[in-house]
Amino acid sequence: MRDLGIYLVANTESCQPRSTLEAIEGAVAAGVQWVQLRAKNETAREFFELSIAAAQLTAGKAELLVNDRIDVFLAARAAGAAVTGIHIGQKDIAVRYAREVIGEGIIGLSASTDEQLAQANADAQYIDYLGVGAIRATPTKKDHPTPLGIDGFLRANGLTELPCVAIGSLSAADAAQLRAGGAAGMAVVRAICAAEDPRAASAELLDRWEGAK
Repeated sequence: MRDLGIYLVANTESCQPRSTLEAIEGAVAAGVQWVQLRAKNETAREFFELSIAAAQLTAGKAELLVNDRIDVFLAARAAGAAVTGIHIGQKDIAVRYAREVIGEGIIGLSASTDEQLAQANADAQYIDYLGVGAIRATPTKKDHPTPLGIDGFLRANGLTELPCVAIGSLSAADAAQLRAGGAAGMAVVRAICAAEDPRAASAELLDRWEGAK
């Protein structure tokens, strides 16, 4: 099973008043190897420019995925930025068509229900990993599905062979249970973005994850 470890979802709104780039820089310096850039309130140009800047911090150190906006991903890649994939949701275009559009690159898909997991299994050839949650209610995604809880995540993880990354108000205290239960990774937003010291918070998360082997 692919180990995605601690996975930062760098949500621009959650990083305020600190810059999103500061949070990414701290996480990558600590050793986080997966970063998803989420910019729901920015224009396409702003998101593009942020992707270019973020890629300068992650190049050669971490995978950098663009949330939802395939157009932003393609533009950043065309500009030579080291963006390595996209993460899309159930309301975005179907993964098979996303794969046709981006070609080589990582595709992550959000899934939470049995039906969504079954469809992901059918489309597994186009998908690199699943983001499964929300584990708990979270203010960073107001339209999140009904929270699964960790037990619900573990059940969902058993319904697919695809690597599953847990997400939804997670903290360092959740790392051991999730990894022991077979999670391929643990995605966090506020645990790093809202931390007083993003690098130290990332290091603690990584220590907890690695300690749960």
